[in-house]
Amino acid sequence: MLKMSVRIYLADDLLTACLIGEIDHHSAKAIREEIDEAAGRARPERLMLDFRDVTFMDSSGIGLVMGRYAMMRELGGELLIDNMPAHIKKVMKLAGLEKLANIETGGRAK
Repeated sequence: MLKMSVRIYLADDLLTACLIGEIDHHSAKAIREEIDEAAGRARPERLMLDFRDVTFMDSSGIGLVMGRYAMMRELGGELLIDNMPAHIKKVMKLAGLEKLANIETGGRAK
């Protein structure tokens, strides 16, 4: 079983969370807590969730995205999603998440 981790970077008003590995019910809570703590400290205008290195995601990943969307709305900011593999992008679109977040590919809105 691969362990999920997250690397978080802050540049100007953009907080980027690079997600790595699998997002499932075992890993989602720790990821959520780490992102929320960093966002609470930085209060960024934009939060980017980078899915480039995500190998698997179940419904816990949808909950992770929806919760970060709600958090950024409370902060008066915007949620961005970048570098989603095709299979994850399909799940996100089926869940209607493109209505909540700006889904990008390589930094360009899609």
